[in-house]
Amino acid sequence: MPTYHLTGTLRGTELAEVWVVNGRICHRPTHHGPGNDGVELPGWIYPGLVDAHTHPGLSHGPDPVSDAEVIRRLEACRAQGVTHIREMGAQRDVAPLTSPDSPHHVPGLPKVIRSGRHIARPMRYLRHLPVEIEPRDLPAQALRQLARGDGWIKLVGDWIDRSDGAESDLRPLWPREILIDAVAAVHEADGKIAVHTFATETVDDLLVAGVDSIEHGPGMTRDQLIEARERGILIDPTVRQMATFPEIASHAAKYPVYRAHMLAMDAARAEHIQLMVEAGSHLIMGSDTAEDVAENGMAAELARAVADGMPASVALAAASYEGRRRLGLPTWDDGAPADLVIFDADPELDIDAAARPDAVLIDGILAPLHGR
Repeated sequence: MPTYHLTGTLRGTELAEVWVVNGRICHRPTHHGPGNDGVELPGWIYPGLVDAHTHPGLSHGPDPVSDAEVIRRLEACRAQGVTHIREMGAQRDVAPLTSPDSPHHVPGLPKVIRSGRHIARPMRYLRHLPVEIEPRDLPAQALRQLARGDGWIKLVGDWIDRSDGAESDLRPLWPREILIDAVAAVHEADGKIAVHTFATETVDDLLVAGVDSIEHGPGMTRDQLIEARERGILIDPTVRQMATFPEIASHAAKYPVYRAHMLAMDAARAEHIQLMVEAGSHLIMGSDTAEDVAENGMAAELARAVADGMPASVALAAASYEGRRRLGLPTWDDGAPADLVIFDADPELDIDAAARPDAVLIDGILAPLHGR
């Protein structure tokens, strides 16, 4: 395995240079003398990006995605500098392809933190995606899905309740006490809960219950964001996905209250992203993609976040070294796996550079990049 010498601008560390030896980061060279430092890899270098909300094993129909499709999605992530993903709900378990212990493991793919399937109530989420249960079954089902993953589960916190006819709007799915019991059960089992939420009124219950990650969160108030920060709750704004609210609203003519609600959140999107930053939120970055990851993955997410007013330095930190730390992943630690992305231009000066990684290393091995 080649030895690499990384120089240039190393983001997220005060180190001026590091080496990659036997697939791991070293703070000191293991060889001395001219020409023995390894292959030079200069540039703007970050710990590998984390897409903290994507769905490599998700199908929008009744049939599971194929091995080839899972691999295609993960390779598309890798081509955008992503070395880790947090899979936020899917019918297909991708572990046979991504776990090094599996006989079907495909080397060089991004590393996956799985979370089982979405959990929702009947008729209160997208068809085919979730396990559908009644509220009383939530704690037990949460533990079942935790057993299918890598320490996380994905809960649907709110969705449109169509039973109110023209007055239908976003409504919480779970009674507060049931939610508290489910979170407690998962925490007792050393797991964590990520929750999809749009509506303001859902968030108070999530804060009281002590969930670990709020996905989307466009309805969060300043006070809710501050409380989430104080409680150490992660916020994954999925900015590009939030930009699709006008399209969603265009299909909701039968539900004018819901339609107006979605359009109002879209109108406030940029202001809200800036409020998340001002509140000091514990940000992570996720693209909320599945089959469209090549077009709308991490590169698109970062570009949209910056366009909506998130400083590029904040976005890159949340997608890389800060996000990794918040998810318990290593960064520049001596002896850590060499999962890194290198750019030949500074993406914090030109966010479009984030779409063009010059090199990606996973466990110290240079990964193939599309078109290179």
